[in-house]
Amino acid sequence: MPSLSSRTAGFTDSVIRRMTRISNQYGAVNLSQGFPDFEPPKEILNRLAEVTKEDFHQYSITWGAQNFREALARKHEHFSGQKIDPNSEIVVTCGSTEAMMAAMLSVTNPGDKVIVFSPFYENYGADTILSNAEPIYVPLIPPEFKFNPDVLEAAFRQNPKAIILCNPSNPCGKVFTRDELTIIADLAKKYDTFVITDEVYEHILYKPNAHVYMSTLPGMKERTILCNSLSKTYSITGWRLGYVVAAPEIIDTVKKVHDFLTVGAAAPLQEAAVTGLNFPDAYYLDLQQKYTEKRDLFLNGLDTLKISHTVPEGAYYILLDISEFGYEDDLKFCEDLARLVGVGAVPGSSFFKEPENRYIRFHFAKKEKTLNEALNRLNDLRKKMPYHV
Repeated sequence: MPSLSSRTAGFTDSVIRRMTRISNQYGAVNLSQGFPDFEPPKEILNRLAEVTKEDFHQYSITWGAQNFREALARKHEHFSGQKIDPNSEIVVTCGSTEAMMAAMLSVTNPGDKVIVFSPFYENYGADTILSNAEPIYVPLIPPEFKFNPDVLEAAFRQNPKAIILCNPSNPCGKVFTRDELTIIADLAKKYDTFVITDEVYEHILYKPNAHVYMSTLPGMKERTILCNSLSKTYSITGWRLGYVVAAPEIIDTVKKVHDFLTVGAAAPLQEAAVTGLNFPDAYYLDLQQKYTEKRDLFLNGLDTLKISHTVPEGAYYILLDISEFGYEDDLKFCEDLARLVGVGAVPGSSFFKEPENRYIRFHFAKKEKTLNEALNRLNDLRKKMPYHV
């Protein structure tokens, strides 16, 4: 038999999805894979029920249904202040995962370099490799996860084609400030580099932090490729509705890549999701309040248990410091945690390029009942987990 593709030789299955399977195996409270256990807004679900009886069962326009793209454009302009053309500056994709892959394939050639901040969502490194590009990792330094501008510029001096920016960040919950984004933008302009942004957590923020759209900074609209999704904002991670926003000449290429990757996102789901895109500001304020309450409940519980953790500025993830247990392998820690304590987590090493195994990631996009059950089980953490010291 001929050999298989060498580009995937270093890949494993998704550690995040693997930890969901392990959580299910042991009946653990699954705080690993970041999806809610509560329902989407009832208005969206009611519209979906109506759509099943209407004529939305065939292909929509490949790059997104007209009314869906128009609703996306209105929402983006409302929150960013930046007007975009729904016909020439948006492509609808099958989730932000495809949006990111389409963006990467659209701007990189084999051998190009791409800057990735570490820690990073696990797909970014894989996307770079699948695009036959070479990642350059720049560390975000715990516990505040700031970057060193000199180290970042050293990476830019390698003439990267793009930099990937997740803001707010998965897994560390960092929200990049306007000053930090300006440093990145100035370097992108200086070294003629694209900025590919992942902004799926744009509405999940904790005061006083605010989301700044990279594309709104001076001179950045033409070189920013915004990837986003409805998954987190409307609690519909299984619907796989994402999109890319960029300048028309970039979108022309993204359209072609998208067409040959997936043809198009699900037409009935696009129609139903328009309802959510038309929600008033009150929805997003309520979303922020809801997640603030979940964050406070979970972090206060961890504080009571004297478990060391980061404090997220945005998104719905926290990193726990497991150094006291002395594990050399954080994946083994997470497996033991699910088996012995009954709580599912993701090993932090899957997010870091650096040799880092002192963190595990939890998410708190769960009902209050679920979070309290997880905290109740974590109360026995030090009794049930073995120490390797």
